[in-house]
Amino acid sequence: MQDLRITLIQTTLHWESVSENRKHFDMVLSEVKPSSTDLIVLPEMFTTGFSMQPCVLAETMEGPTVLWMLQKAAALNAVITGSIIIHEHGHYYNRLVWMRPDGTHATYDKRHLFSLASEEKHYTAGKERLIVELKGWRVCPLVCYDLRFPVWSRNRKDYDLLLYAANWPERRSYAWKQLLIARAIDNQSYVAAVNRIGTDGNQTAHSGDSALIDPLGEVLFTKAHEPFAETFTLSHAHLTEIRDKFRFLDDGDAFEVHGR
Repeated sequence: MQDLRITLIQTTLHWESVSENRKHFDMVLSEVKPSSTDLIVLPEMFTTGFSMQPCVLAETMEGPTVLWMLQKAAALNAVITGSIIIHEHGHYYNRLVWMRPDGTHATYDKRHLFSLASEEKHYTAGKERLIVELKGWRVCPLVCYDLRFPVWSRNRKDYDLLLYAANWPERRSYAWKQLLIARAIDNQSYVAAVNRIGTDGNQTAHSGDSALIDPLGEVLFTKAHEPFAETFTLSHAHLTEIRDKFRFLDDGDAFEVHGR
């Protein structure tokens, strides 16, 4: 297991404009040098903002945004991930796509749909958690509101990095920051979280507060309101030392998660 380089991208989004957002991320990613990172994380619904108009905005897995992700991953020789609106088999999904440089991919459909925005009336909830491997690291990618549900994100000794892509409102930023720390401590895992900034088409303000947190809950990096594309190195040795010294995961409860 090697150290892992991860690039977090915090930015504004063009409201419900897929093509404008792809152009915007073309510009942002042009500053990332090929092979300079292993993993690039974009926000939730990075081509649209947090929209409840899937019937207008949805793409398929063969559509232009998935193709764009494939091209970017290949060009930068890095995994690129973030969520987009997908239509499949008569359902709409808030789907995180994990695109590898070789063109293969994995997906995670957001499990916990945000009822305060009636997300559950427009999208179908996912049923399966995703664990993917990168350079020996096991990664569990989740989406925004999933953060509030610790059972779903509980480390069953099956991941080393917990990842969140979000459109989390500024008015609940205190909860965002505290819950990210809690998840790192709960799960003895690195936590990396990317949230957007700016005001969306519903006049909802977002402060970003994207963060990187170590397995003891120490905030290694966070920034509010400002756009950035920053690359960090996660230490395998640090993770191993913490888990060897504090074997809290061994004492966890056995449990099963049942669908609603």
